[in-house]
Amino acid sequence: MKGDIRKVVPTAPDFMSDEGRDVWERLASIQVSKERLEPQHADMFAAYCEAVADFIRFTGDIAMMGSYFSVKTRNGDQEKKRAAWGQRQDALATMRQLSAVFGMSPIDEARFRNVGQGDLFDDLMKQLNGTD
Repeated sequence: MKGDIRKVVPTAPDFMSDEGRDVWERLASIQVSKERLEPQHADMFAAYCEAVADFIRFTGDIAMMGSYFSVKTRNGDQEKKRAAWGQRQDALATMRQLSAVFGMSPIDEARFRNVGQGDLFDDLMKQLNGTD
């Protein structure tokens, strides 16, 4: 529409990995359009993007090597989780924590939209007047 100001999407910080930059390129414009990615938030968003990149990387490692390996112990054969399994869980925990900051889950998105209780009569009048 005329008069819409196109917001600038910041470039990914130099310290990011290639995989993290790919995530940044995919998600930054969405966050900017929702007014959730300001320049002062770039490092935190970069941390989120790196966590996503780690999650993707470790998921690929698990797909190639499997989640477990067998070892012989004095108690017999045992299955142990691969390091990538724990690393993926850590990346997922970081993703969950940081995604909440940017309203990236359905619940967090609703929390961002919630502006309080509102004014019942004001909302009703807007509906009656057709301005809502």
